Amino acid sequence: MVKKKLLWLHKWLGLISGLVVLIVSLTGCLTVFQDEIQLMIHPEKFYTEKQNLQPSKTVPLSQLIGIAEAKLNSGELISRVEVFPEKNRTWIFRAIKINKDGFFYSDYFTYYKRVFVNPYTGNVQVVENTKENFSQIVLQLHMNLLLGKKYGHVLVGFSTIFFAVLSLTGIVLWWPKKWKPKTIKNSFSINFKAKSKRFNYDLHNVFGFYSLFFALLFALTGLVFAFPVFKKTISNQLNSLDNKDPQKLSFPFVPQKATTVLDNGLDYVLATHPNADQLSIRLEKDIAEPQGIQVRMEKNRTGVFYWYYFDQKNGQITELKSSNNLQLGSRVTSLNYDLHVGSVGGIYTKILAFLASLVCASLPITGFIIWLNKYKKSKLRKS
Repeated sequence: MVKKKLLWLHKWLGLISGLVVLIVSLTGCLTVFQDEIQLMIHPEKFYTEKQNLQPSKTVPLSQLIGIAEAKLNSGELISRVEVFPEKNRTWIFRAIKINKDGFFYSDYFTYYKRVFVNPYTGNVQVVENTKENFSQIVLQLHMNLLLGKKYGHVLVGFSTIFFAVLSLTGIVLWWPKKWKPKTIKNSFSINFKAKSKRFNYDLHNVFGFYSLFFALLFALTGLVFAFPVFKKTISNQLNSLDNKDPQKLSFPFVPQKATTVLDNGLDYVLATHPNADQLSIRLEKDIAEPQGIQVRMEKNRTGVFYWYYFDQKNGQITELKSSNNLQLGSRVTSLNYDLHVGSVGGIYTKILAFLASLVCASLPITGFIIWLNKYKKSKLRKS
């Protein structure tokens, strides 16, 4: 009786959310390696042009921001900068304005452009209309089905909840009644010689079992992105189990050699972390708010970081967050992106995440075929 009710729930949740799960899973496959693909197919954007006499020191960031904004349309402002300590990398200047109430993708971004600048010469190599970039469209399709954050994000979020329930009910439905050799073989392997209906059932049943861990991982980390309340709840609950007292830190003096707090802060962080992979800066316009500079220590990972905050009046450090001294809950949620895309363990876990996402994309298809075959069979019986 319990399995019958679970089967009913599994069927209808699958039919309701299947198309969304298919789209999100397929686009998830594409986003796993999007950074590597972009670097490979667009070297003119991400790598500096080879020059024999390239200066060893970068142009001050405040000047580079002005250079980048001069290449944009009137009213378009740089709001974020990605800095790469690697000598052969361009710095990326983002100009983004979002309409939170926009329903379609075309209305969601008022504008979104990236300016790729050689930081040593100030030469602008490429100005990209990121709104039309294929990888960005795929990412927005993954996050909100190109329906804007207000509507599409919620739709994806609830479909992700359904997917989590489908995964849990699926393992109960998969569970063999009796653990006999033949039953075990049928539950863990696919009979490639079986007829089409049985073969499709095996694909759904067996692939569903083997992808269970990743399916739940994708669902839970996806819910953290979709619902801030869910993230806050997990963080607070796990933090309550961690009795570690916050460390009282004394910050070193930051020399004020340049004319702007931003330039001095960046110089200090680059000198402190010369081997960092990337620095991310969201430009703070309000002088009363501290200017943050995030340091990502490892390639393609956000969970290993330092985050500096500089007082915009005197240029000194007011706060320093690090992945090394976070409480349990904050440490877990800081790893959310790395877990979601599989980068937590490097290239091997990314490959696993890619394959698992592909399998997850197949489940709505094979599940729909199972339902369609049963539906046709029941109609024949009635007729």
